[in-house]
Amino acid sequence: MTGRQLNPVFEGLGTTIFTVMSALAVQHQAINLGQGFPDEDGPLGIREAAARALRDGPNQYPPMQGVPVLRQAIAAHAKRFYDLDFDPDSEVLVTSGATEALTDCIMGLIAPGDEAVLIEPCYDSYPPILDAMGAKTKSLRLTAPDFRLTEEALASVFSERTKLIMVNSPLNPIGRVFDRAELELLARFLERYDAHAVCDEVYEHLVFDGRAHVPLVSLPGMRERCVRVGSAGKMFSLTGWKIGWIAGPKRLIQTIAKAHQFNTFTTSPALQIGVAHGLMHEMDFALENARQLQKKRDLIGGALAAAGFDVMPSEGTYFITTSIRGLTNEPDQEFCKRMTREAGITPIPLSVFYGPGGPTDLVRFAFCKKVAVLEEAGMRLKKHFSAAAG
Repeated sequence: MTGRQLNPVFEGLGTTIFTVMSALAVQHQAINLGQGFPDEDGPLGIREAAARALRDGPNQYPPMQGVPVLRQAIAAHAKRFYDLDFDPDSEVLVTSGATEALTDCIMGLIAPGDEAVLIEPCYDSYPPILDAMGAKTKSLRLTAPDFRLTEEALASVFSERTKLIMVNSPLNPIGRVFDRAELELLARFLERYDAHAVCDEVYEHLVFDGRAHVPLVSLPGMRERCVRVGSAGKMFSLTGWKIGWIAGPKRLIQTIAKAHQFNTFTTSPALQIGVAHGLMHEMDFALENARQLQKKRDLIGGALAAAGFDVMPSEGTYFITTSIRGLTNEPDQEFCKRMTREAGITPIPLSVFYGPGGPTDLVRFAFCKKVAVLEEAGMRLKKHFSAAAG
């Protein structure tokens, strides 16, 4: 048996917190509000379109960039909702999920030694892929309770060596939706330092309280600096399909596509055809889904507040963040494990979305579940914290 070191980035990674907490939830028959996936499938029409394509074909390799009908639908969607113009033949790329899309973007845009900026808390795939590509990362840490981007924070991480920034809005895990003023501030830094942005916009339609999602690429001067990543899984509650996409200027997409061709090369044509149907005919589902999720956010948010959690605003996504300091002094990971064992509810500790030294008093709950599940979670919270108070 060889003792030679493998890739240290991946060899050194532990089991993800989602796997740990999901296993614990199963062991204790807890309601799992940790991992963000819906417990109901999306529109039947999309699934039927994919089923027909699977039955009738084609079932061989589709074009590496994606089937034309889906690329055209993605471009039409960007035009309809944001007045963005992308050439479906040269500026749109279909991927096997948004996580692959993000990986392709990083691989295509970063060279060893380049500096990249992370906005923490951040989606957990960003740091290891940047590290594996040899990037030098700097972290801009958003702070509770407002989690806003500021000029001082951006100035602390941008430099002449900055190559790109990862921008996630609506932001997983905290549910922030960056407003136009924050994005305009970021745009000034991108222009000043001649940098690019990888815009993770998978929750673009899951925004609440009348807010508007503003793509960074839509701002003046950003057309050639940004690539935007989307997800059919989040848009249509079909997370198991793993259909994502990237849209951006031809120069960037061409290089990113070369990374894509050596990752997955292509993606199931039947599922692509189903998603194309969804973008063309099922957007009412996506918009109504946001309204229903807002009600579910309010349902679980009220139950958490009644139990003594300090509930923070959730402006979008599947998630709501709370502080636990009014309930306990224990670290977030220990609290989440204890909640699973004793209360029968499984949240996720937010510290896993930060680098070393991040906060340990915040936990995240997913509310993309059936109303009955959230109501049961509320009853369990009330029972547990009433007993604890007694």
